[in-house]
Amino acid sequence: MKIKSITVTLLAPMTDHAANRGEKLLGNASSIKRRPDGRVYISGQMQRHVLFSAIDRLNEDDPARNGSYVANGDGPSTDVAHDLRSDLGGYLDTNKDDYSGRRTAPITATPGVAQATSQIGRDLLVRLRMDESKDSGKKQALATNEFSQSDLMQMSFHLDVGAVGLTKQYKYEEEAHVGTTYLNHLDDQPGEQSRRVRLFLDATRSLTDYANQARNATSGEPQQVLIVLDTKLSRKAARYFAPDANATEKARILAELDNRGALYFLGDDTNPDSLSVDEAYQKAIAALPSNELYSPVA
Repeated sequence: MKIKSITVTLLAPMTDHAANRGEKLLGNASSIKRRPDGRVYISGQMQRHVLFSAIDRLNEDDPARNGSYVANGDGPSTDVAHDLRSDLGGYLDTNKDDYSGRRTAPITATPGVAQATSQIGRDLLVRLRMDESKDSGKKQALATNEFSQSDLMQMSFHLDVGAVGLTKQYKYEEEAHVGTTYLNHLDDQPGEQSRRVRLFLDATRSLTDYANQARNATSGEPQQVLIVLDTKLSRKAARYFAPDANATEKARILAELDNRGALYFLGDDTNPDSLSVDEAYQKAIAALPSNELYSPVA
């Protein structure tokens, strides 16, 4: 089988959380993000941040990383051969002189959205004046922080396998686009495309770096997961855990995957009759070497 894309869609329980809150400038310091229907959500930008933090940790532990790294989000390079954020996350270099300065991201992510209406609580935060001689010019500070009591968050991640390690180059004649070629940045690194695909897949079960919440142990590690190694570029499986997806729609999503020869793995830590989440990931990762990864330059 030739794998053209990978979709991972999952459900993760979160309690007493504000996963999209930060404490820096413009960082949603006191309020939690929520949709008009009352369900809290985590932005796609935060989801990508958490995913690349996980990729960074996994890459640092990989003896085959060969000088590769994940650049900080505020300073990505255009070194696709070594910078995993530049490769998997894309970039726009406005200093280049043509459209080739833009690189579409192979990795995309949906926002994380609660399955049901969220119950929002508020903490009262107080800064006490303890030393009046030192803080005589400061008033006692009062603030409230919002948190969501308990949510089952749905989130999805997708990888365009054929774009890993490549950039497109366009040929123009008199302002007309007359041809497209590919530059393979991993030519001298055998096995690097498959290593990066494995890092992506493994990272989707290692989601922990939400906002500045590390001290609160906020986690997006899956309780249920559907992993699809697909024969076409498709994100349809991301609907599998949608709150309004009924049994018929779920069955037909899986039947469509069967019809085109895709591999998929369902894991559920709450069901003793199914694979566990860990077993689903183990089987998906084990299936990667025995199948071909698509590349337009192969």
